Amino acid sequence: MTKQTVLGRVTQLAKANINALIDQAEDPQKMLDQLIRDYTNNIAEAEQAVAATIGNLRLMEQDHREDVDAAAEWGGKALAASRKADELRAAGSAADADKFDKLAKVALGRQLRAEQEAKAAEPTIASQTEVVDKLKSGLDRMRNKLTELMSKRDELVARAKSAQAQNRMMDAVKNIDVLDPTSELSRFEDKVRREEAKALGKQELAASSLDAQFEQLDGLGESVEVEARLAALKTAS
Repeated sequence: MTKQTVLGRVTQLAKANINALIDQAEDPQKMLDQLIRDYTNNIAEAEQAVAATIGNLRLMEQDHREDVDAAAEWGGKALAASRKADELRAAGSAADADKFDKLAKVALGRQLRAEQEAKAAEPTIASQTEVVDKLKSGLDRMRNKLTELMSKRDELVARAKSAQAQNRMMDAVKNIDVLDPTSELSRFEDKVRREEAKALGKQELAASSLDAQFEQLDGLGESVEVEARLAALKTAS
């Protein structure tokens, strides 16, 4: 996987709208599980690519520093050779002075090549630095997205379990319909009402029997009164 591909995928995943994806999914939990796997795998791949890109960048930076140092070193050698040539020429040794001037030119040529190599590497280093910064930023966003995904999944699972529990409760309540004559509660209520009616019947029957007994007592009292009056009449005569 090239760094361009990694950068594109990291950027795409980092910008993903998790809520929109959940709303569009037929099975949100299954979709979230797949997204978590995708993000985890892509983060691992991106981390490897970022590490390799950073490694290459550091090597280029090291080469650039070496070219800069080499240019400075060859510049110093050219200056030393030029000064030596000037001293020899002033001392009347023209042939030796020419040798040192040639050495100065060789040093200047190598200085120029080192400077050119350093300058040529600078745009690539700048580009790679930008890529590394984007990859690092994208990785951070992807890690945040992964945390968000895991949180959403946990929330969704909790909501699903709660909904299932509520549905089971409602199903249980629905099975106990007090208006349904076939329900256990309804049959139990009918049994209670029949027992209550039976008790009322016994009470009414007991009350009727008691009334009859009192009526008998009332009749007996009248007979006693009649006998007493008859006895009084006989005594008077």
